[in-house]
Amino acid sequence: MKNWVEVSERRLAGNYRLLQEAAGAETAVLAVVKANAYGHGAAVCAPVLARAGAEWLGVTDVAEGAAVREALAGAGISRGEQPEILVMSGLLREDAGDVIRHGLTPVVWLREQMEWLVEAAGQSGGVVMPVHVEIDTGMARQGVAPGEELEALLGWVKGQTALRVDGVMTHFASSEVAGSAQTVAQRKRFEEAMGAVVAAGLRPVWVHAGNSSTLDNQGGEGNVAWLRGLAAGVGAKSGVGAKSMVRTGIALYGYCLPIEGGGLNTVRRELQPVMTWKTRVIGVREVEAGETVGYNGIFVAERAMQLALLPVGYADGLRRELSASNARLGGWAMVRGQRVAIVGRVSMNLTVVDVSGIADVAVGDEVVVLGDGVTADDHARLAGTIAYEIVCGVQAAHRCGIAG
Repeated sequence: MKNWVEVSERRLAGNYRLLQEAAGAETAVLAVVKANAYGHGAAVCAPVLARAGAEWLGVTDVAEGAAVREALAGAGISRGEQPEILVMSGLLREDAGDVIRHGLTPVVWLREQMEWLVEAAGQSGGVVMPVHVEIDTGMARQGVAPGEELEALLGWVKGQTALRVDGVMTHFASSEVAGSAQTVAQRKRFEEAMGAVVAAGLRPVWVHAGNSSTLDNQGGEGNVAWLRGLAAGVGAKSGVGAKSMVRTGIALYGYCLPIEGGGLNTVRRELQPVMTWKTRVIGVREVEAGETVGYNGIFVAERAMQLALLPVGYADGLRRELSASNARLGGWAMVRGQRVAIVGRVSMNLTVVDVSGIADVAVGDEVVVLGDGVTADDHARLAGTIAYEIVCGVQAAHRCGIAG
């Protein structure tokens, strides 16, 4: 095995518990496993999160939801013990039957989406489909617009016996920004929208908003306390005891965007990265001063060096921006607990590192590409991006699954 990922069950479960503690006992934490659990492997992570106590898991689409159901069952978790699964990025007509078949809960915001579900429910013996209605309060991405559009949709939904509005949600665009005027405006729009939901006679069980940064920034913004109060108010008016929920993704896996503008960082400092991406040395050679390394000769050895060849490159998710020249330091890996610098260009499936000064490095030696000593934040800083993109981009050839 030349290139693989290990996932720490202890760290993943620990991050979930940390986030749940930050949210408070009265607010549920939906654990997002979309995008193959941010590159960590949803089939590996979903059972860990279920056993850690997650009531809800979030997936991208219906196919991913079906795969997560299968993974939970394969891990020995019975259907009655499995979390609910929220399909977060819409659906098409052909998905409606699978939503019912796999017991998924779709996020909806268009009448046609709900018409497909009503049709599929009728074909499945008259089941009642739970849905979560998304309100667009400022992302202009997905969600029904507050006001007339929302009221028309609610009026139609109210007459559909095959549908049950189990939840109402929105998504903050700037939750990682302390004192965000956009968040304040979105909160106000969502409050007004929830008033329309209650006025329409609908009885949502769940009211949810926010992401990992919402929990991290709650000391400065109070968004979780606000959400909890909003849900309690909805429950008081509708008589269903509505509950609040936040949706955490990247923080589960050990990362969180820094809060801009002096926010509190409630959880970021305590999170532990879950993924360790490893490879093995497939070649070792000596080069003399003056020899070039890699494509275009951007790195020239200024001294005699010992180099190790790694079977990993940008096709595997190791960003080309981590390349190094004589004028620019690049990324690094870890060998025997020591940093080994990348030299030359990261190529498609091969990368060269400097192992000078580490005795007896040999073919087959284990190398940490991403993990303790070299984090996704490190890669992101060099690549000019965010940790989300780094971990989601890891395409390790094999996944070892759970580690300690």
